[in-house]
Amino acid sequence: MIKENFIRLYEDAFRRNWELPGFTDYGENHTMTYEQIAVSIAKLHLLFEQCDVKRNDKIALCGKNNSNWAVVYLGAVTYGAIVVPILQDFNPNDIHHVVNHSESKLLFVSDYIWENLEEENFISLQAVFSLNDYRTLVLLNQPVPTLLEENESKESIIAPLSKTKLSKRHIDELFAHKYPYGFNKDSVRYIDKSNSEIVSINYTSGTTGFSKGVMTSGNALAGNVTFAVNTKLIAPGFNIVAFLPLAHAYGCAFDFLASTCAGCHIHFIGRTPSPKILLKAFAEVRPNVIFCVPLIIEKIYKKQIQPLLARPSVRWVLSIPFLDQPVLAQIRKKLVDAFGGNFSQIVVGGAPLNAEVEEFFTKIKFPFTVGYGMTECAPLISYTEAKDFISKSSGKVLDGIMEVKIDRPDPKTGVGEIFVRGENVMSGYYKNPEATEQILDADGWLHTGDLGTVDADGNVFIRGRNKTMILSANGQNIYPEELESKLNNMPFVMESLVIDSNGKLIALVCPDYDAVDAEGLDQKGLEDVMEENRKLLNSLGAAYESVAKIQLYPHEFEKTPKKSIKRYLYTTGF
Repeated sequence: MIKENFIRLYEDAFRRNWELPGFTDYGENHTMTYEQIAVSIAKLHLLFEQCDVKRNDKIALCGKNNSNWAVVYLGAVTYGAIVVPILQDFNPNDIHHVVNHSESKLLFVSDYIWENLEEENFISLQAVFSLNDYRTLVLLNQPVPTLLEENESKESIIAPLSKTKLSKRHIDELFAHKYPYGFNKDSVRYIDKSNSEIVSINYTSGTTGFSKGVMTSGNALAGNVTFAVNTKLIAPGFNIVAFLPLAHAYGCAFDFLASTCAGCHIHFIGRTPSPKILLKAFAEVRPNVIFCVPLIIEKIYKKQIQPLLARPSVRWVLSIPFLDQPVLAQIRKKLVDAFGGNFSQIVVGGAPLNAEVEEFFTKIKFPFTVGYGMTECAPLISYTEAKDFISKSSGKVLDGIMEVKIDRPDPKTGVGEIFVRGENVMSGYYKNPEATEQILDADGWLHTGDLGTVDADGNVFIRGRNKTMILSANGQNIYPEELESKLNNMPFVMESLVIDSNGKLIALVCPDYDAVDAEGLDQKGLEDVMEENRKLLNSLGAAYESVAKIQLYPHEFEKTPKKSIKRYLYTTGF
């Protein structure tokens, strides 16, 4: 058990950082100090009381990244409720399902999402509130008053909720009454809740059907938060650009929870985090550390660096020893400046980083590292500071917090399924004991479904997903992610997916149409380039990994919120 209590971490953080800026909604000129955040949380607690929310009742939360989202999350867990963050990318049917399956009592939702939801489809909800301004959107499922017994008075019956009782004015009056001498640091006192208790249920994006609700304890979140703070991955006064989805475990743990605990100034990006928007935010905020998924950093590399490397003069200089160093230093500076020029490191997680990008970053000594985690571990399993990062690894197993073993390793390669155990592991899937038993064994080992190896120093090396591995006709293991990583760096390839079709490898490729148009290629010319790409790809691997055909795909592949391709959608019908 982690010694620091999860709820107490935030009680202490608000008192310690009272006057410092805490949350800013980037582009909206709205900043809250830690004092103002604490006041907003106290008012939410009064709202929850008015809604008769009890300990461990569920409060669902669905919307874009912003200060209100963060305040509601902290308000729910410090009150003693269980927060249910829902990814804003979920379709309305899935949102209905998650709210109902979790038996949520309240829902806080962005207005644009609420417009597409049907209130009659909710079963357990009593009220819905706007994440835009906290106003009451609708009251639902109010209990019908029972008949009075002879010895009961009318006052003994709790009146149904009303918008008047839930108005900002009413809550402000209750707040003034409760704190007649003002709200100060000593007023910040939250519920006593053991780390062993559940504080959140995260519904994963899943691959088929409805997603599973990961029950996360205070201990699992405290393991992530205290690791980030104790290792100084995140430190007091840091500027953070929070653009990863807050409802996803990675963004929630580091952009938000750990950063709040440390006393950082968090700048929430509520818009779709395109490279253009992010580069502008990095330049203005100048973050001290950046948490990123591979897709974002690879797009920036492709747009900012690859065109530079393609210049004949640059290629010539880089081919000459010693002459290449000043040019590489210049490129490094350009890249560092693009990310704001003030960061200690970029932490890449959520999926493996493209091999070519990683190799180049290593060559120019760019400060990056790659970690490994999953929602079921809230999320961190392994991480190494950039200066100690081993190329092609996913960091080192968290010392004293997590342990890893390889199940049934291949005698030749050492590759096997990665099992993990420790403080960050989930308590199970909500109302789904069968799925829990499939992934968590009797000894507490979580079966990740990822294939890889671990070296003597505890560095984890991921090879691919157990489910995506392709077994060739001659019994060889093929990891499609490795082939895709090579193919994605070839001319006019934006992204790719390698699948098995009747015993042959087919590569689905979504072309970089901007580059195609700029080059003036017609369909035949593009097909010719792709055939050359196929030949080159096959020359780089073993014979059993040969791709038989490249098939052009007309648009980007559908992705999960952490920007991984939903492979299951494309593995049939080809």
